[in-house]
Amino acid sequence: MRLLISNGHLIDPAANENTGMNVLIEDGKVTAWLKAADGVPEGAEVFDASGLLVAPGFIDLHVHLREPGQEHKETIASGCAAAAAGGWTSVCPMPNTNPVNDNAAITRYMIEQAEHAGLANVFPIGAITKSSDGAELAEMGEMKAAGAVAVSDDGRPVPNAGIMRRAMQYAKDFDLPVIDHCEDKSLSAGGVMHEGRVSLLLGLKGMPALAEEIDAVRDIILARETGAHIHIAHVSTKGAIEAVRRAKNEGINVTCEVTPHHFTLTDRSVEGYDTNYKMAPPLRSEEHLEAVIEGIKDGTIDAIATDHAPHHHDEKALEFDRAPMGITGLETGVGLAFNELVHKGVIGLERLVELCSTNPARIFKLAGRGTLAPDSVADITIIDPDHKWTYRNAESRSKSRNCPFDGWEFTGRAVATIVGGRIVFQMGLL
Repeated sequence: MRLLISNGHLIDPAANENTGMNVLIEDGKVTAWLKAADGVPEGAEVFDASGLLVAPGFIDLHVHLREPGQEHKETIASGCAAAAAGGWTSVCPMPNTNPVNDNAAITRYMIEQAEHAGLANVFPIGAITKSSDGAELAEMGEMKAAGAVAVSDDGRPVPNAGIMRRAMQYAKDFDLPVIDHCEDKSLSAGGVMHEGRVSLLLGLKGMPALAEEIDAVRDIILARETGAHIHIAHVSTKGAIEAVRRAKNEGINVTCEVTPHHFTLTDRSVEGYDTNYKMAPPLRSEEHLEAVIEGIKDGTIDAIATDHAPHHHDEKALEFDRAPMGITGLETGVGLAFNELVHKGVIGLERLVELCSTNPARIFKLAGRGTLAPDSVADITIIDPDHKWTYRNAESRSKSRNCPFDGWEFTGRAVATIVGGRIVFQMGLL
């Protein structure tokens, strides 16, 4: 099959291109960039991208697809459908499934389910320790051979520095990034929101910023010692961002990501006790949101990741203290990035593509992705930066509806998503 994406504006930071070239796709690969004067190659189907941005496929480094074991919340197929509708061509699911993705069999299962769905690519993240219980290291080499691209214990961060040190040494041997949800549980235990003035007024137990910062500093020191690649998940505090900034200046192999909700909302959103504003890390105060924005502007933050965390309605319908943490985000991430970052002049379009595609591909070493240079994989996100639309939970492709952005109006969205040369989502058609 031949597909020509014509009349669009190509943005490819990896290839240093920001121009109006047509993109020719054959058999799932980009084969050439053509000028309008070159015409339409024989036998090619044409996708008219007039007025649209053509970017390397967006890659979400941090999602929860719940399968196996919690299919009432999400399946790999439904999660990939939400990803495609949001403009994400690839997603990287965390290992907190049931059973935990701590072995090659589960890693392979997740990839096979994604291939069967035929929507977004799935690049699983394996566990650091068996059952993510923080005691015995999982078989990282076997999981990598099966397709895992990184390791993490996600919401159960490794508490023991000695085990984390060995994990980094082991992961370095397999050239796997170690991802940490930085949270010292001895400081945050029992907390349900950010610790500060708002938590005091609401009478809710807080999770101090210090809990994230201490763990981030520990991990950076261990990365300096071991030479391993540490990736700080969903960074949300001023202190953690400053620690990453210093580490990068010192040449330590550290990267980090931020979620759209942490550059959009503050802890004041919790004032209505709506459990769709309950997440981990929690929504922080204005001081921390400003630090996140600055980290995005100055390049300290490497990637935007949604931390898509679906939960069944009945689970979120509990009291704030008892409800689970997490929100869905695959279908709102790009819209929030345009609303809060691009249209407010925080970053330009090229930086957005770096955060959502170029850098994620580099961080997880996804060969042939993060660029549309000839011979790359034809994963493409096509965006209308001026399209005005309203997100509705009821229309979500996800099985869950726990999103705080229901009814929000956005300007800018992915209007088509192409995976391996196939159009898997097109606004108004699929």
